Amino acid sequence: MAEDLIRYDIVIQDALRGAVRKILAEVSRIGLPGEHHFYIAFDTNAPGVRISPRLKERYPKEMTVVLQHQFWDLTVTDHAFEVGLSFGGIPEKLFVPFSAIKGFFDPSVQFALEFEPGKTAEELPEDLVEAAQAHEQAEAQLAEIERSMGDPTGTDAAKPAPRADEKSAGAKQDGAPDADADESAGADVVSLDAFRKKT
Repeated sequence: MAEDLIRYDIVIQDALRGAVRKILAEVSRIGLPGEHHFYIAFDTNAPGVRISPRLKERYPKEMTVVLQHQFWDLTVTDHAFEVGLSFGGIPEKLFVPFSAIKGFFDPSVQFALEFEPGKTAEELPEDLVEAAQAHEQAEAQLAEIERSMGDPTGTDAAKPAPRADEKSAGAKQDGAPDADADESAGADVVSLDAFRKKT
């Protein structure tokens, strides 16, 4: 077989990242339509990624944000997106170059893109569905904790109000859905490990 001097794999990856850019640009313009929401996994060590030291310490390799109910100031450029999210009642800004994205998933229609080598097209949707189900379980557990405890910290008042046409993001760490549940209120981060096929 001849050597691939064109590097079709890189060309296709760039085109797919362009599709993610186009999708997010449309959402920044009109908001999330219908039941659509997104899981976006990215490498926190990739060049150009800007997250707070607090988030970097908690997610030293990768994190996945879930854009669903409360996010604000989503800005999309040719090379990156920036979004405001609340983590444990603390507002944060994330700046993520498209080159840092490792996965994109819309569970409402089972649409998935993977930018990490070594996974087959058949494996990817199954893994992302598992991640989505883990996220929904963690949200249900968090809602139960909040119902039983109320809001003792009073952090809800500090959360920025989302614009009417915007929905939100969340974040849960895989393997510890109950750990720091009060800290993750308002946001769920899913470790990229949740995307990987369990052996």
